Amino acid sequence: MQINGFAEEIRNLGGIKFIKLHTVSGDIQVTLPKKKVSPELFDKVDKITRQSALTVIGDLKENKEAPGGKEIIPKEIEIVNLAETPLPLEPSEKTPAELETRLDWRFLDLRTEKSLAIFRIQNEILRSFREYLIKNDFFEIQPPCIIASASEGGADLFKIPYFEKEAYLAQSPQLYKQMCAISLGKVFMTTPVWRAEKFNKPTHLNEIRQLDIEMAFIKSEEDVMEVLENVFVYILKSVEKNCKKELKSLNREIKIPKLPLKRITYTEAIEALKKQGEEIEWGDDFSKLQEEKLSKIFGDGFFMKDWPTMAKAFYTMPNEKDNKICHAFDLIHNGLEIASGTQRIHIPDLLMKQMKKFSMKPENFKYYIDCFRYGAPPHAGWSFGLERITMTITGMKNIRECCMFPRDRNRLTP
Repeated sequence: MQINGFAEEIRNLGGIKFIKLHTVSGDIQVTLPKKKVSPELFDKVDKITRQSALTVIGDLKENKEAPGGKEIIPKEIEIVNLAETPLPLEPSEKTPAELETRLDWRFLDLRTEKSLAIFRIQNEILRSFREYLIKNDFFEIQPPCIIASASEGGADLFKIPYFEKEAYLAQSPQLYKQMCAISLGKVFMTTPVWRAEKFNKPTHLNEIRQLDIEMAFIKSEEDVMEVLENVFVYILKSVEKNCKKELKSLNREIKIPKLPLKRITYTEAIEALKKQGEEIEWGDDFSKLQEEKLSKIFGDGFFMKDWPTMAKAFYTMPNEKDNKICHAFDLIHNGLEIASGTQRIHIPDLLMKQMKKFSMKPENFKYYIDCFRYGAPPHAGWSFGLERITMTITGMKNIRECCMFPRDRNRLTP
């Protein structure tokens, strides 16, 4: 059997030598008894440095006493590439490294037990998200990442030169998923987005991955809220079932909330925080600490709906009875907003009216407004932040740990 991996640890006990071989599937002990292997192979181990890339050929056997529970007595060891010394960080985690050092040497950090657990869980989040929606007849789409104007208004965009024009990195796939939904019915996507916000918070990045859906012919935003809570619980159950080893490694337990999730209004949330002594007014957004307080009051997973119209994007459908509030919702999990969504405006005149309220020029969005002039049905959608849901499941306190190669105000490499 051939096994490829990295020399995590090397021990020489005289008559026997051991290599702890790190693989993506788990650690394997390479055992070299002096009497059972060739002298050349026995001596070859002394040339190997920690984290060197190796190919080992031999018979793999179960051994409960070995690291990882598996052992191989090699017939051949190929030193694919010797690692230089000293190492810039210890993937064995015997000497813990600062987060900035880990990110500087991310390729090595991905060999640590902690990072491997985080990204195996993230991989399962992506897999189960896609699986659920495909099973439920959603159509996967790929929106553009270079756009001509702001998807959600505001000035927090990265401007880029585009031949003789100026363009922007997409802050959202919003306009495109709407255009697809009004023809394809139910669509979903996974896509990167960029926001030029000058934050330096443990819950924010300037490049994130979004998991989005959009549905047409809806009766209200409740239609997509039901899909959201079902997807959410499906993801949690999938992680619980398929990532037991990783959850144990991170000392995490998955709590599966009962459906339907609790629904509260934005106004109820403001009133609840005021009772807790928080200085907050109607129309304000919530801080992370306030979201954590709301979770203690309303539970680990709940929806907050009926937001102030001016607190959401221009395309959000205002409430028919009170246009100060709109058909918008957030999903709060373990004290952090992980998803948000709205019913969209599908009436051109109302859409242009709202754009003007948000100090936007309708003429810059003609291609978008025109989409709703030819039989556009009511539609709604939502978006998960991949790194944020990874945070709440893994228990990480800094979102950078949940992004393989984070991009923030200060970090552009590796």
